[in-house]
This record gives sequence, C-alpha cells and structure tokens, in this order.
Amino acid sequence: MIEIVYSRRFLKSVKHLPLAQQKKLANLLVIFQEDPYHPFLHSKQLTGSLAGLLSFRITRDWRVIFQFLNPDKIQMLRAAHRKDIYY
Repeated sequence: MIEIVYSRRFLKSVKHLPLAQQKKLANLLVIFQEDPYHPFLHSKQLTGSLAGLLSFRITRDWRVIFQFLNPDKIQMLRAAHRKDIYY
C-alpha cells in the first residue's frame, strides 16, 4: 500500500472544496492509496510548467495535483476547480 502525505496547502485547499467534493475525495483516496492509476481516477502526467506532477479527477470539474516522492510515497499538493488548479 502506498503512503500518502498531505501538504499544508493541500489540507487548506480541501477545506475550500464544496462539501460534496470533499466527501467524494475521501472515498477516492481509498482507491488512490491502493492504485494511483486506477481508471476511475483518470490520473495523468502534467506537462509544461507542471511537468513531474500528476493529477486525478475528483469530479469532472475538480482535480487533485500530486507527486511521487518515491515509488511507495505520494505527496498531495492541492485540490481545486480545474479552471484554477493548473497554473
């Protein structure tokens, strides 16, 4: 099982998510911890200025950005609406 660490920025950003997305994220983190590339998550590598980072979907419009610290440890960086998260 993969260890997940949460940055302060991630924890703060989750508090700003709508309640429905917070609940969905809690459920998705269980799946994520077993398999970060589960098809249900739609995980993908990011490019450009965010190269080296990855994202997965909470819902169609809400995303989480994360990074691998090593093969068994992932750091969650932030969660936000897709129009705000990729910068």
